[in-house]
Amino acid sequence: RAWLCSFAVKPPAPVRMMKTIPLVALAFLGGADAYASSARSSRVARSAVNMAAAPKSGVVDVNGRKVVLPIFDDECAYTGITLTRYMIEFSRANPEMVELESIMASIQTACKTISTLVRRSSMTGLIGLEGGGGAVNVQGEEQKKLDVITNDVLKNALKFSGKMGVLASEEEDAPVAMDGEENKYDDAFKAKEVIFEEGNKYVAVFDPLDGSSNVDAGIPTGTIFGIFDEGDATCIVEEGTERSMEECLTSTLKPGNALVASGYCLYSSATHFVMTLGAGVQGFTLDETNGEFVLTHPDIQLPPRGKIYSLNEGNRWQWDDALRDYVTAIQTGEGETGVQYTARYIGSMVGDVHRTLLYGGIFAYAADKKNVNGKLRLLYEAAPMSFLIEQAAGKAVTGLYRIMDIIPTNVHQRVPVIMGSPDDVDEAMKYYEAEAEKNPELKARCEARMAPAAEGVAA
Repeated sequence: RAWLCSFAVKPPAPVRMMKTIPLVALAFLGGADAYASSARSSRVARSAVNMAAAPKSGVVDVNGRKVVLPIFDDECAYTGITLTRYMIEFSRANPEMVELESIMASIQTACKTISTLVRRSSMTGLIGLEGGGGAVNVQGEEQKKLDVITNDVLKNALKFSGKMGVLASEEEDAPVAMDGEENKYDDAFKAKEVIFEEGNKYVAVFDPLDGSSNVDAGIPTGTIFGIFDEGDATCIVEEGTERSMEECLTSTLKPGNALVASGYCLYSSATHFVMTLGAGVQGFTLDETNGEFVLTHPDIQLPPRGKIYSLNEGNRWQWDDALRDYVTAIQTGEGETGVQYTARYIGSMVGDVHRTLLYGGIFAYAADKKNVNGKLRLLYEAAPMSFLIEQAAGKAVTGLYRIMDIIPTNVHQRVPVIMGSPDDVDEAMKYYEAEAEKNPELKARCEARMAPAAEGVAA
């Protein structure tokens, strides 16, 4: 691969070889499909990739784990640093996390598939409600056709990785255990001496198509995912007990600060893959000429302040006074900066958070009188996005407390979300702290979410 890349940059003298080298490179780097697609094309794009700077290197401590950042000594001028290569280097630097390489490969394949499904949905008849209407998920929300299909795509991709113990999705009524599947290569292993570590050690949580209510209008949508290390947790339903499989599987899930990876795919003018492995945030963009995600936004860092606020102002008069007072202050230029903020709201968490990551500011889907615990789900929306935001030097809170510290009480638990630039979030928290002093009900509601499930406190 390195030879092909350098060869493409400095081709030999014969002009006739100029047309064959890029096609051969595509066959190796993008696979047979990329080669076939390029061969059918009237010409092959030969311009070099606009190179992003290599991500920083070093060693960081993440929740008690040492994570070594990958080193990139050289880059290919035609492909840049691909997600595939990034994960190979990360696995070499962190051999104890090598299984994340195949998990991320499965997720990126699913994201490419979903991107195609979304882009072609109007032409393939995948718009509209599942079953013509009436189909609802466990949240009581009507399912779109693409909700069901994309859930299957991502669930199967993760299942086929062979590394998953439990899957939990917005579209599934309960978590799905992967442990019941036999290894189809057991007989082959018996025929020879093989030393291997048993897989099925990770728990995946995901929202397969965030913002799906907007998909028929061509508005940006996305996929959110989080990966937990199952660790020593086990899921056993004892015969004769009342413990359900859902309760059992839920007990293996942990607060957001136990995540080992999280990220999202954004399906918009381009397809973006943004992720963290606990050591900074890396952003990749899908190069549709070779089917690879290429590093375009290395080491994303939120600015301390932004000038954009993003939330549904249709709920303004249902908000807590703290949020209403804060938004009024930044709208009128009476906040701490003295700058009048601008409103930007898509209605898709992935789209709004992506803009916030790049431009700074604050995103919120807070509690209100209609939804006292907000509307975003803790496990597969709030926690993965909070991990990402914090790794980009931002903050994510419910109003008074850090989202990453909340212990799940059930798979589909909802929490209020306020996240973004650290100084903006701190300013918003001051309004909640002031109101909590005057409003015991608000304080009690916030504290209840932090109580362990064993105490029987509703969250």
